[in-house]
Amino acid sequence: MIERRHDPAKRGFASDNYAGVLPEVLDAIAVANGGHQSSYGADAYTAALAERVRELFGPSASAYPVFNGTGANVVALASMSQRWESVVCAASAHIHVDEGGAPESVAGLKLFTVPTSDGKLTVAGIEDALPDRAGDVHWAQPRVLSVAQATELGTVYSRAELGELVDYAHGRGWSVHVDGSRLANAAASLGVELAASTADVGVDVVSVGGTKSGLLGAELVLVLNPDAVRGVEYGRKSLMQLASKQRFLAAQFLALFSDGLWERVARHANSMAALLADAMADLPGVELTQKVQANAVFATLPREVSLRLMEQVPFYFWDEARGEVRWMCSWDTTEEDVRGFVELVRGELKCGEVRATHRAADT
Repeated sequence: MIERRHDPAKRGFASDNYAGVLPEVLDAIAVANGGHQSSYGADAYTAALAERVRELFGPSASAYPVFNGTGANVVALASMSQRWESVVCAASAHIHVDEGGAPESVAGLKLFTVPTSDGKLTVAGIEDALPDRAGDVHWAQPRVLSVAQATELGTVYSRAELGELVDYAHGRGWSVHVDGSRLANAAASLGVELAASTADVGVDVVSVGGTKSGLLGAELVLVLNPDAVRGVEYGRKSLMQLASKQRFLAAQFLALFSDGLWERVARHANSMAALLADAMADLPGVELTQKVQANAVFATLPREVSLRLMEQVPFYFWDEARGEVRWMCSWDTTEEDVRGFVELVRGELKCGEVRATHRAADT
């Protein structure tokens, strides 16, 4: 037995990756443990997951468990395009700003980024940003439109917005990829099933997040349109994302996709973010900068206040120059966590006011 090296009662708002593993998922891993099962996906749990995915997303859907979100995105995009082609995405997209250049360095893809104010792509925005160089041998030809749902800024596309983007992309001969690291939160926000804003609007491939929903290092490349990919099963291996003991990844998704678990944990995280946003909006000196539609809250407050708060509760700057921070809620965030943090912020803001008054008096 190893020694516990952290305080399990301590939580913060830095990332939903900070949260532990769902009890139901730990139980699923234990169920899959013991005895021998074939490796590399030829096991009973992977077979059961394949069946469950077809039930949820349609008869053409196929699932490829992987280790992490970057791996899921790289495997998906590499299978959807050739090395001379490009991927169109928002300038704030995770594949552009937070994956260490993996789509470029590992998959050899060019990313063409589109500026947005809220993380959400629009047809007009793409048209304004994209040069008219189709067929130009000197330019990486667009082949995939990658959309994050929910976005990096915590916003959520409506089904109509996604449908418009899908129709536009398909009309240009592109395929559509959804980076769904927080797909469950987006679906819960919309009040729809997972397929409603993916398969049902014509999305071709999805990177389904598991870790942020309480899984233990498990993500999923979900192919909805087999014609949109080539060699995904081989690419997963060559890109080092094929698990030998895949039954333990599959079992986790079986748990997440059973008994409405994905929806319950996503709704809870979203509701905690809404509670946090509502309380923070009432504090003088705090300004929300994005709509709170999933489990993220973006706000500005005095930088020195944030620095003092970070010494007590983990969270990050999003744009330090502007004083903008990001607060994330997770499946295990409690109302007590939220209310305690709000009171901490309130106290630090008052301290900041007192310090400012003293400085003014001194001058």
